[in-house]
Amino acid sequence: MDRAQTAPPAAAGQHRVVIVGGGFGGLTTARGLGGAEGIAVTLIDRRNHHLFQPLLYQVATAVIAPGEIAEPIRAILRWDRNVSVLMGEVVGVDTEGRTVRLRDGARVPYDTLVLATGATHSYFGHPEWERFAPGLKTLDDARRIRARVLLAFEAAEREDDPVARERLLTFAVIGGGPTGVEMAGAIAGLAHHALSQDFRRIDPKTARILLIEAAPRVLGTFTEDLSAYARQALERLGVTVLTEHAVEDVSEEGVTVAGKLIPAATIVWGAGVRASSAGEWLGVETTRAGHVPVGPDLAVIGRPGIYALGDLAMTKAEDGKPLPGLAQVADQQGRYLGRALRDRILHGKAPKPFRFRSRGNLAIIGHNSGVVQWDHVKLKGFPAWVVWGVAHVYLLVGFHNRLVVTLRWLWAYLSFQRGARLISERDEAVMALIRGTPPGRIPPP
Repeated sequence: MDRAQTAPPAAAGQHRVVIVGGGFGGLTTARGLGGAEGIAVTLIDRRNHHLFQPLLYQVATAVIAPGEIAEPIRAILRWDRNVSVLMGEVVGVDTEGRTVRLRDGARVPYDTLVLATGATHSYFGHPEWERFAPGLKTLDDARRIRARVLLAFEAAEREDDPVARERLLTFAVIGGGPTGVEMAGAIAGLAHHALSQDFRRIDPKTARILLIEAAPRVLGTFTEDLSAYARQALERLGVTVLTEHAVEDVSEEGVTVAGKLIPAATIVWGAGVRASSAGEWLGVETTRAGHVPVGPDLAVIGRPGIYALGDLAMTKAEDGKPLPGLAQVADQQGRYLGRALRDRILHGKAPKPFRFRSRGNLAIIGHNSGVVQWDHVKLKGFPAWVVWGVAHVYLLVGFHNRLVVTLRWLWAYLSFQRGARLISERDEAVMALIRGTPPGRIPPP
């Protein structure tokens, strides 16, 4: 039996806007509607915090702490009195009855619905690989991967068998996009600098870091010269780059490519994403990756009063090419939709089509190296690293987070040290090691 709706009741005559998802798209839409008299906004998310996903890999490699890239949603929206926040998991939408269904049976009514539910990992028809090769989408993902990376060095310190030790010190990152490139470079920095003097029986600098990509080059969305520079920068860091190597299998033993098993104790997935299941809730035809087609005003085609944005939506640039799943895209769409809904609901104005203004394509490779591509402007090396840092600090929510992350990066740059190298005792792999599991047989997360 369904429970009664749990959202605060709207005042008589107020237009009810329900936003599902507290990422960049949903949050900026809510802030755009903040303070609008006549509109009651309810933002629903299954977590209580907004997360800056582009920096999750730095949590996973102990550069920064989890709380430095997350901010409570209620704190962000505290001054927008017409905006309410509900912590709950949406499992469906009743488009006829105009309600959103939560897992606990509650229903939240809406007049206008905004879906900003993001994306999840795609394992290309092999969901069983996720157990051995976790991706990076949540703080829990980052904590688990951080524990796995650090624990591999701890277990290697105890291991007497050279073959088992080599497996423990092999780290495989699957996917040569920005996430994979940044993750591989960060693990290399951790092994070659932050941990290099901390062990007595092993030399962390002997760790083998692999970046595996099925395409002919890494950073395929960048120009060929920037892609070549990124590969060279990774190789200078000690990363082995395997392009044109499609993954055939992933198991507890390691990764199989070109018919050969590469033993690896730590595997990170960064090869693909798939939109959330929101398209199924609406009963609309989606792309193969689950994206929901929307019109130029971000309205879901064939579903009046429903909008989609961010990683969920299939939106196109002026040249007809699909927009990438980047934070800057979702941020701009949320800002646009907040204004557009305000004008449509309160003033009856039809909005102009959404237009994306690129702030550049960016990726960081190592300690002071990066690549930036912005229209006809291209940067690489230290200048690109600086631009990348400024852009990411700008997108962080909250002055405190911006200040702390900036200081953390400055300290890491000057000292080569990592300040968040903690392994939680709650991690199952840690407990298994403490209780006597052979070091070379750390169970998967």
